[in-house]
Amino acid sequence: MKQLTQQIIEFYEKLSSWEHAVVKGSELSPGQIHAIEIIGHEESLRMKELAEKLGITTGTLTVMVDKLEQKGLLRRQPHESDRRSYLIELTAAGREHFVSHHEYHLQLTEEITSVLTPQETTALGKILAKLIKQM
Repeated sequence: MKQLTQQIIEFYEKLSSWEHAVVKGSELSPGQIHAIEIIGHEESLRMKELAEKLGITTGTLTVMVDKLEQKGLLRRQPHESDRRSYLIELTAAGREHFVSHHEYHLQLTEEITSVLTPQETTALGKILAKLIKQM
């Protein structure tokens, strides 16, 4: 178990380092680009849903959304059936950031899995899905 713990930590650190290097040249933080990435896949999310996916509080998310809205990358839209709730969606500029950053993620996934067989890649996907569900 000790070795697995160390491997998970090392994998996380390498992935985090890669992510910081990718966003270094942009005006966005890794947390902001993660929010854009999640919204880009979902099209729109309630604030509470986005906070859960990011693993942060809605208060922290509000500050992040304010900044991204000021940068013109996303917007709040009133929810159709719940007047107390807002949906967060990307603007055209936000969608450009999403597409560009998502391409980096696709390239990283190809690089990481290039040492695996197709069967191992499938198994890794199933294992990650199981672990994500557990978290």
